[in-house]
Amino acid sequence: MPGSTEALASTETLHARSVDLDLRDTREVIERLHEEDRVAVEAVGRVLPALTRASELVTAALRAGGRLVYVGAGTSGRLGALDAAELPPTFGTLRSQVIAVIAGGPAALRRAVEGAEDDPAAGARAVEALRVGRADVVCGISASGTTPFVRGALRAARRRRARTLLVTCNPRGWTPAVADLAVIPDTGPELVSGSTRLKAGTATKLVLNALSTAAMVALGKVYRGRMVDVQVTNRKLAARAVRMVSDLTAQPPAAARRLLARAGGSVRLAVALHLTGAPLDETRARLARGGLRALEAQRPGLSRRRRS
Repeated sequence: MPGSTEALASTETLHARSVDLDLRDTREVIERLHEEDRVAVEAVGRVLPALTRASELVTAALRAGGRLVYVGAGTSGRLGALDAAELPPTFGTLRSQVIAVIAGGPAALRRAVEGAEDDPAAGARAVEALRVGRADVVCGISASGTTPFVRGALRAARRRRARTLLVTCNPRGWTPAVADLAVIPDTGPELVSGSTRLKAGTATKLVLNALSTAAMVALGKVYRGRMVDVQVTNRKLAARAVRMVSDLTAQPPAAARRLLARAGGSVRLAVALHLTGAPLDETRARLARGGLRALEAQRPGLSRRRRS
């Protein structure tokens, strides 16, 4: 039937408040967009149990030496690439641990590569080229849940015994045959029909933020709210490293700089040196065995004295 939306993904249907959008002034348009942003946040709030399970799956894979592979097209692919790119400098992960694949290849990060998302075989080839296996988690990202490139990648990942996730904003876009687990913030139709860079993109970004950050916390990459494995690559981050060590050790900046120098710039190791008072090699070994919380627990009264 012409014009029927029965088979459309919920992200593609017409929003009731969009038909007069072009008649509204700029302030009204922005107010409506902001209201829809709230819808995205609320939608993510309703899927926290599934998001928790997904993050735990990723944590287990990374802890065992596996990888997280994001696969997407268009906006979804770019969001996966953004998350993967930001983890090494923020949490000190290896670039080989979290990988992003986008339909159309790296060129698609800057401009649309038309038709690339329609090729399921290309998605499968991308997964096969990475030699994905049972140790890995492949996370497909697709607002509609039906993107052929993503579906092809997930099918190939399952054939290769990897665990699979799907992040989608369309409840009808997932069945257990598509992926082992899905995170589905149901954001509904967009204010500009079909433009999933809007609230579907916002919800997807929130999901990926939580998915990876919670995994990094579980892997010990955060201590007392600080990114202690941050890679110091510029002046701002160098100043932040000094500030973190100073705060976490209750030492003046000059002493923090000396600790960082002994630790080769590692915030985690600098704090550990302060906690143990031991030589570098011994401290490094003790840190590897138990982490900063364990070292802290070995200093009686420290946890009670320090609250920041």
